[in-house]
Amino acid sequence: MITGDRSAFRAILPEGGRLLGLDVGTKTIGTALCDAGWSFASPATLVRRTRFQKDKTILAQLIAAQAVRGIVVGLPINLDGSESPRSQSTRAFARNIEDLAPVLLWDERWSTVAVTRTLIEQDASRAKRAELVDKMAAAYILQGAIDALTAF
Repeated sequence: MITGDRSAFRAILPEGGRLLGLDVGTKTIGTALCDAGWSFASPATLVRRTRFQKDKTILAQLIAAQAVRGIVVGLPINLDGSESPRSQSTRAFARNIEDLAPVLLWDERWSTVAVTRTLIEQDASRAKRAELVDKMAAAYILQGAIDALTAF
């Protein structure tokens, strides 16, 4: 199941469980995990994209190892709320992984900008920022989703 509706996603997972957050890029997939009670999200690993089937296998192994019950995928939406070719690519990615766990599509408009600003404020080098930004963006996306999921 894929949804953009947090109520529908919450209904599928009434008892919570670990969630996997994904920031899907063309070259990497940033990942993050949250606790079973949906309190906090933490950056996890960075998956270097190769062939889709290999990427999916890596995600499936992470899901199994961490007992993940649902996936939150950051959906890149334009500032005006419209979708772009990148949005469609992310939706296709979500369709291809929905057999691993239920998927919630989450607006990621400001995730990379917010994370990059934080890293610059912490005086992280460009190389360090490049290494961290995608998995930190995944954590930012996942934290926003779990905050909304637990708000009602």
